[in-house]
Amino acid sequence: MAISRKGSRLITVDGVAYRWRIRHKPTYGQAIGEGTLTFPVEPAEGPGRVLLVSLPFSRPDAWVGERTMAVRPALVAAVIRMALKRGWDPWQAGRAFDLDVTEDDLTEMLGGPPVYQVPSPRW
Repeated sequence: MAISRKGSRLITVDGVAYRWRIRHKPTYGQAIGEGTLTFPVEPAEGPGRVLLVSLPFSRPDAWVGERTMAVRPALVAAVIRMALKRGWDPWQAGRAFDLDVTEDDLTEMLGGPPVYQVPSPRW
């Protein structure tokens, strides 16, 4: 599985370029608040093993007002470093590597408790 270049963003972490992307529209499950915000990461050049990241909060465009926060490049870089420490080898062939980020992981990555926003429901 490769990430489309269209709509993806490049990020360099510790001298290695990666590509990541958040879907333009939520899945139905994410829209109704049943799913969390997820995004894939892969090496920018060449085939590799995809990292599937699941964050402990909802998408900002969920139909119900669930807690959310912006996914900034600093958070993506921290997630990539965490995945590498937990055994993700981006150049190894194989199925995707799933990384479920917990509240504690997020607090460690951000250097303090996360600050969430709760958007108003879209009714």
